[in-house]
Amino acid sequence: MFDRRPSPERPGPGQESVWDYPRPPRAERMHRRAVLRHAGAVVAESDDLVRVLETSHPPTYYVPRTAFTDGMLVPVEPGGRSSAKPTGWGRHSTFCEWKGVASYVDVTVPGAEPLRAVGWWYPEPDRRYPELTDRVAVYVAPFDEITLDGEVVRPQPGGFYGGWVTDEVVGPFKGGPGSMGW
Repeated sequence: MFDRRPSPERPGPGQESVWDYPRPPRAERMHRRAVLRHAGAVVAESDDLVRVLETSHPPTYYVPRTAFTDGMLVPVEPGGRSSAKPTGWGRHSTFCEWKGVASYVDVTVPGAEPLRAVGWWYPEPDRRYPELTDRVAVYVAPFDEITLDGEVVRPQPGGFYGGWVTDEVVGPFKGGPGSMGW
């Protein structure tokens, strides 16, 4: 059974409605500053981002793999185990009908519990999304803090999707209870 599409919130000045985003999704380069922090360490920071916009979802931001602190990205092996070796990047995978096969990564910060399967990337993104090559997206909730241009990012509801909620986007957002059929 599909849930009824909700009434979109009206965007204010400087805001976007996620209901105006396209399907299939659009990827676009952004020159904004993202900083990912966990356990007292900067895990990644970059102003070279790609955001993916899809109807009913807050933007998902992709950070260059090279922006991550050396040794903090660890590929997830089949069965959810991590490999300390950076070869074969992420053999645990899922499939997106638009972007292709995604591989997952853990984030490891010395002295802290690893953040398991907290990020994903497309080793060979669909030809429609070349901007995603060598970029990693992450779930917001497990990190101590992620900021975008200094604003603290909030996680997309639910836990399945990896959108970054900021004051510049309005929903309602897919992911929470009752949103399965949107």
